[in-house]
Amino acid sequence: MIFTVAIDGPAAAGKGTISKQVAAHFGFAHLDTGLIYRATGARVLAGEDPLAAAKDLRPEDLQRDDLRTTEVAQAASKVAVMADVRAALAAFQQAFARREGGAVLDGRDIGTVICPEAEVKLFVTASDAVRGERRFQELSGKGHDVTRASVLADLKARDARDSEREAAPLRAAEDAVVLDTSDMSIAQAVDEAIATIRRVLG
Repeated sequence: MIFTVAIDGPAAAGKGTISKQVAAHFGFAHLDTGLIYRATGARVLAGEDPLAAAKDLRPEDLQRDDLRTTEVAQAASKVAVMADVRAALAAFQQAFARREGGAVLDGRDIGTVICPEAEVKLFVTASDAVRGERRFQELSGKGHDVTRASVLADLKARDARDSEREAAPLRAAEDAVVLDTSDMSIAQAVDEAIATIRRVLG
């Protein structure tokens, strides 16, 4: 069976957690496409050319321990505005999406650009305040020296860059189901996503 679930949304809205649990529930493969951009950004921070880094990306690059840092997140957002970098990484994502057995991909442009024909499209969002607090708790819990104000400022800067870029801006696909997780627990959000997919699967 070939069945693609595209899950998009801004940072810290919950799409990564929802995607992993949805994939596990249905037995689908999961790809956090943001990691592809983070891994490319990390290689650029190490001195590589962005396009060369994208073309040479290897599976082990996605396993690096530093991909969740603020510096790598900002680098990822910067390389993600480059159309040639996006094109180099698109084929990898599209092949993954149409693999046998079903696939869940989460990112910024899955439903709009990478998989416009996906059987299910979800756009996961939440208020700035909620997303900022979630990301602050995540980073501070891992020992990062951050403040709520700096985390929120970083999120807003990233949102602006992702939404205003010419290549594949962050936005909900016209036929996407919008899931606002501001007032939801993770369990509630996952249940809602699963119910949406079940309606299509039949």
